[in-house]
Amino acid sequence: MAGHSIPHFQNDAGHDVIEIGVTEFMCCGANPPHDHPHVFLDMGDEREKICSYCSTLYRYSDALKPNETKPAGCLYEG
Repeated sequence: MAGHSIPHFQNDAGHDVIEIGVTEFMCCGANPPHDHPHVFLDMGDEREKICSYCSTLYRYSDALKPNETKPAGCLYEG
């Protein structure tokens, strides 16, 4: 983790799946004030991870840059 920033993702639109270009990240649910505690998630060797607070399924895609999401607009910039 040291040496790089951890991107934060949000799911205001209620997507079932968000594809991201990193395997270590923070989920904050929706944008404040409707967010949940910002939790660190690490996919490890897997390609998917479910947030235990909001049940969003995050799926790793090596076609995306660290600050890109599919669908677009799920990067949290607080």
